[in-house]
Formats: sequence, C-alpha cells, structure tokens
Amino acid sequence: MPKPRRSPEQTLLLDQVRQIAQGLGETFAPFCEVVVHDLLDPKRSILAIHNNLSGRAVGEPTTELGLARIHDPDMPPVIANYANTFADGRQAKSTSIGIKDADGRYIAALCMNVDLTLFHGFQTAMARFVHIDPRAAVEESLDPTGADRIRERIDQFAARLATTPRSLRADDRRTLLRELRTAGLLDVRRAMDTIAAHLGVSRASVYAYAK
Repeated sequence: MPKPRRSPEQTLLLDQVRQIAQGLGETFAPFCEVVVHDLLDPKRSILAIHNNLSGRAVGEPTTELGLARIHDPDMPPVIANYANTFADGRQAKSTSIGIKDADGRYIAALCMNVDLTLFHGFQTAMARFVHIDPRAAVEESLDPTGADRIRERIDQFAARLATTPRSLRADDRRTLLRELRTAGLLDVRRAMDTIAAHLGVSRASVYAYAK
C-alpha cells in the first residue's frame, strides 16, 4: 500500500513531533510510553514508540481517539490525564495531543501513557509507612517548642506566592521575616536555626533578612 502524500509542512511537523517524543521518552523513562501517530496514514499510524509499555509496534494502526481526531477537526487539541488500560489489564493515565497543519487538519497525535501499577504500589507502601497508631497515647516532641508553628507559617507564606520555601526570593524572605516577627515567632527558641533549615539558607542570611 503506497504511503499518503504529505506536504513539506506536514513532513516537517511530523519530524518535529518525533523529536519531541524522543525527548519526552528519555525524560520520563521507564514509566511513560510515548507514541507518535501519523493520522494521515491511520492504518499504519504508529511512527515511533518509546518506552514500549503497551506491546504495540511501529506500523500498527491508530486508536479510536486517533480516528475520532481524523473525522472531527473540532476535537480539543489536548485531552489530558484520562483513564486508560493496557492490553494486559494494567491501569494507565493517558494524555493525547493533536497536531494540526495550517489548514486546521489533524495530521498527527503525540500520546503519553503512564503505567500506574508501580505508583499504586508506592502509594500503598507510603500510606503504610506514614501510618500512626491512634491508640498509642504517648505524647512526645522531638522538635524544639514552636518549630512546627514556624515551619507551618513559612509553608503558608510560600503557598500564597505559589512557590516553595526554598524558592522564595530575597524580597519575599524579608517580608516573611517581618511576618514571623509580628507573630512573635522569632522569639521561639532556636527560631533562626529552624527558619534557616526550612528555607535552605544560612543562619547569617536569616539574620540579614530580619534586619
């Protein structure tokens, strides 16, 4: 069966999508399968497959979603994080990105399929690891009094800025120290040590921000 004709633009787009897929595959190996579909040739659509988790091969046909894109150019270009299943029953989380040419026709799809099996195992193991027996009535703190309140206040401050404590800018850290002082938290024992550790900076830097 002859291959469909492609314009220079379509060929360039397909080549670029293949390069993007290779980069994503190398970045998210081995948990994420990355597939490039040529929607101009739906019966042999798979152009590339990285971290093969589904058992498919180059040259195999497109999926139902690929066929839907071919017949409906108004489909959303990105369909993210939808539930999927591998042939052997493993659960997956998938994202499909449609690629259009200048005429608005879907010519390719970049698909990512994450195997959730291992992550479910991690989730179960972590839940067991962090479990605390509520029947144990012992009260004990391994931290200086008030340190938890300081860290909580820092986390809340960083969350308001949509960042993390260690990513705060110098001006933000000065504002944070003013808020901690106003709240009386700089008077807590070893407050500067706690703040420095949570921000990932030196004690000297904390003192400088507090001036």
